[in-house]
Amino acid sequence: MAADGNAPTTTEYIQHHLTNWTYGKLPAGTYCDGKTVQETTGWTVAHCPEEMAAMGFNAIHLDSMLWSIGLGIIFLALFRWGAKKAHAGVPSGMLNFIEAIIEFIDKTVKDGFQYRSRFVAPLALTIFVWVFLMNLMDLVPVDWIPQLAAWIAGDPHFYFKIVPTTDPNITLGMGFTVIALVILFSIRQKGLIGFIKELTFHPFHPSFKGVGLLFAPLIIVFNLILETIALVAKPISLGLRLFGNLYAGEMIFILIAAMFSAGLLFGVFAGALQLGWALFHIIVITLQAFVFMVLTIVYMSMAFHEDDEDQFNH
Repeated sequence: MAADGNAPTTTEYIQHHLTNWTYGKLPAGTYCDGKTVQETTGWTVAHCPEEMAAMGFNAIHLDSMLWSIGLGIIFLALFRWGAKKAHAGVPSGMLNFIEAIIEFIDKTVKDGFQYRSRFVAPLALTIFVWVFLMNLMDLVPVDWIPQLAAWIAGDPHFYFKIVPTTDPNITLGMGFTVIALVILFSIRQKGLIGFIKELTFHPFHPSFKGVGLLFAPLIIVFNLILETIALVAKPISLGLRLFGNLYAGEMIFILIAAMFSAGLLFGVFAGALQLGWALFHIIVITLQAFVFMVLTIVYMSMAFHEDDEDQFNH
């Protein structure tokens, strides 16, 4: 991790653990550690922060994609196994745990979503379990898997993060996907005209009678601006809330791990801190998955909600 081949400094250690394994289009003439490493433009894996910055938007975080997709597959396989093993008797072991999660999600959806849909409950279940599994990777000691990946790659400076929800690309991507579904279902339930009315007739209902007719266009434009801002803010807040909490938790784990190199006394103290923070973090990772799921249910409920027609005729 250190440029000179020696043991990394604390700053280098932290920066290394917070850097993704990045693949992207690298322009010609890119520098890394003061040396030109790319003579021609091409797609490659970044080996230093300078290369990652040069890739810009044309980059993919391979580790985030690998872990998020892999954990999604684990979720699907586990619950498919549970569905095949389900029976009328009293469940036990893992099957009991799976059924408890399903019942909990079903109750939460019924409490927060008062409409009929075969889509919302599976969506809520997928979001809760998938986000929980991604968050759960935060409890794996920060050096174990990255060091194993570096050993396999044969590169001691190999970048490899294992918590997808500490990557804003993942959390914001999920947030915007949820809002895209909200828009899709809003149009499906209310029609395109109804959806446009929702954006232009709220929060202030324009009047088309008398003097109100003169101000109606201004009110409609004002409503459109407010509703558009609110619509865009939803996925951003949804994604950044999850990212911020998990990134902060990961940072604390890394800072605690850095204490192990400061001697026996600090190492013992760091071990106690790590255990305590891990136990507390179990609550954090579960709560953040729950919050993401509940907000998704709330947003989907808003997509199905229809105002009375007479509100648009004032």
